[in-house]
Amino acid sequence: MLNIETNYLGINLKSPIIVASSGLSNSIEKIKEFEKNGAGAIVLKSIFEEQILAESAHNISQDQSYGYDVHDYISATIRDTRLGDYLSHLKEAKAAVNIPIIASINCISDHEWLDFTHKIEEAGADAIELNIGLLPSNHEISSEENEQKYFSIVEKVKRNTNLPIALKMSQYSAGLANLIKKLSWTGHVDAFVLFNRYFNPDIDIEKMEITSTGVFSRAEDISDSLRWVAIMSNVIEVPIAATTGIHTGKDVVKEILAGAQCVQIASTIYEHGSQQIKVMIDEMEDWMQRKSFNFLDDFRGKMAFDSEKSTVAFERIQFMKHFGGIE
Repeated sequence: MLNIETNYLGINLKSPIIVASSGLSNSIEKIKEFEKNGAGAIVLKSIFEEQILAESAHNISQDQSYGYDVHDYISATIRDTRLGDYLSHLKEAKAAVNIPIIASINCISDHEWLDFTHKIEEAGADAIELNIGLLPSNHEISSEENEQKYFSIVEKVKRNTNLPIALKMSQYSAGLANLIKKLSWTGHVDAFVLFNRYFNPDIDIEKMEITSTGVFSRAEDISDSLRWVAIMSNVIEVPIAATTGIHTGKDVVKEILAGAQCVQIASTIYEHGSQQIKVMIDEMEDWMQRKSFNFLDDFRGKMAFDSEKSTVAFERIQFMKHFGGIE
């Protein structure tokens, strides 16, 4: 009999498919649908430090006649309102379903969230996903300074909560493999989520405006996570959740073959509805039956990177094999 259970963040999941942090989890009714269709867990939409800071700055800028005390009051009120709404939604979600609910915090610094993480724990979250989106675009900041932010944030958050922590991180790093390995050694990270999906800019040349290339991921976007899951799964001891470009049950199989413990999905649900989770599970189970695998661990990591095997192709970055003859 097939068993697709997996363990992530020390929590037993009934399936390896997690609904990723997005607007999908803003609705309690949708959360119930995700559970009904077989989701193993749900990551709530992130609460954004950057958004709260920007909203505070906007409100303060409306009247510069206020003194610093009033400015501080405005900032604290906005912050407390946003955090209070988030905690209320978290409690509702926990009461509505029996699968794990993971809170998500989008950080850009190590100055906020310390008290909030404790409140998340009190509200009943099963874990915290730290969504650290760092684009190394500031030419005044070195790579070492950028990477140190990861260590500082996870250390301070871990100090204030007993909840397991998943680190959803950027792939922008000159020493990505080494960075992930060193973060795993800290003991502050219980899982990695590879990777953050960013706003992808484009330019409308008629209106001369900055636009986006699209909100949803595409099937070919799976390559980045697949590459790095395969490279890192045999290097670190903490589990990896793969995300971006995972649209079908076959994609789930690919990521588990590469060594992922589970996957996170959003775009395919937006496009096909919550029933897509069940479709993906059925497709994955059909493959397992055909290959005579009864458990995910039976094939997990079978295609992970190994310098002695054909999986060395995961380190190839040139097009030599397929396009070497094209002029």
